[in-house]
Amino acid sequence: MGVNFGARMLKTGIAVTLALYLTALLNLTPPVIAAIAAIFAMQPTIYKSWTYFLDQLLTNTLGAVIAVTAGRLLSSEPIAVGLTCIVVIMICLKMKRADTIGLTLVTVISVMEASGDFGFALNRFMISVIGIFSAFFINIVVLPPKPRQQFIGQIQSTFTQLSLLMRTAVSDEIKESVFRDEQKALEGSIQSLTEKYNLLEEDQHKRKRPSYTESRHLVVYKQMLNTLKKGSEVVEAVEEHYFPTSRTLLLDKLFDDQLEYQVKYHEHVLLKFEGKLKPDDLPWQNLEEENERFALAMKEYMQQQDGSTMRLSIVAAEIQAYGYQLERLNRLVDHYGDNERSVPKPWQKWIDPKSWRKSKS
Repeated sequence: MGVNFGARMLKTGIAVTLALYLTALLNLTPPVIAAIAAIFAMQPTIYKSWTYFLDQLLTNTLGAVIAVTAGRLLSSEPIAVGLTCIVVIMICLKMKRADTIGLTLVTVISVMEASGDFGFALNRFMISVIGIFSAFFINIVVLPPKPRQQFIGQIQSTFTQLSLLMRTAVSDEIKESVFRDEQKALEGSIQSLTEKYNLLEEDQHKRKRPSYTESRHLVVYKQMLNTLKKGSEVVEAVEEHYFPTSRTLLLDKLFDDQLEYQVKYHEHVLLKFEGKLKPDDLPWQNLEEENERFALAMKEYMQQQDGSTMRLSIVAAEIQAYGYQLERLNRLVDHYGDNERSVPKPWQKWIDPKSWRKSKS
């Protein structure tokens, strides 16, 4: 099984190296604490890296102070260390800094080793800070993360996977083993996209005043993800319910044509979002009519059947739901494009007489 070598793996290694060099340069020991801190502190986005850096400084300082106090009052007995860790965990949770607990406890345990000696505690605290700083610095300088660009790029690659599966789901053109491998890869890509979207959403929620543009982008991104998920559910429904039923060539063509149409529509909307289409290019604006035509054709076919049509109904319902998500995505992308065109660029106020007069007044 192949391993994806990502930028975060590379940056973690560089951050550990930098932390070890800095501790050696400053004659601080043991350097392994700085290495551990650098590993913990490497974050997937710059904003999260900055907030994590500040949070760790706060909780590590607090943890070191508590550890020094506990070391002087309770010594460094194992039960005293354990009780101090419990107190620090409770405080971090109360402060809503749960993600800093692991590294803060490393600082607490290393500080309590000297039973409250202030010089020793300061040494261990500085080692932890060096590790945190190394991760923060490397994350900004070396291949800085661009989660939005990465999300959009992965949307396209995931759609390519979905397109292959949907175009061959009914026609059954590719080998079953290949189909299953591609389906498993699609599920993994959607899971990865979900994690990236959660990071974007978390970053925005943590900001006190997210911009209107960023909020609008997030709505579109979420719908892109929902549409891909629904498309994946269509593929699963076809595999599970379509093939076990008795079918005709006419029915195969009906389903195959509808899936082909929807995939092309999906592709068109993504190209529109990226601004790659001409402004007057509107060949796919009748998806609602196409979905209605498909529904009527399915109704007529089922009325002519003597046996159960429950499984076909399930597949048809999933296809209709996918079409609904596509329509909603198209409306959001249109709204997004209209807003983008209506927002003046920073340089426009200098060449727009009306804006200039308004600013002068």
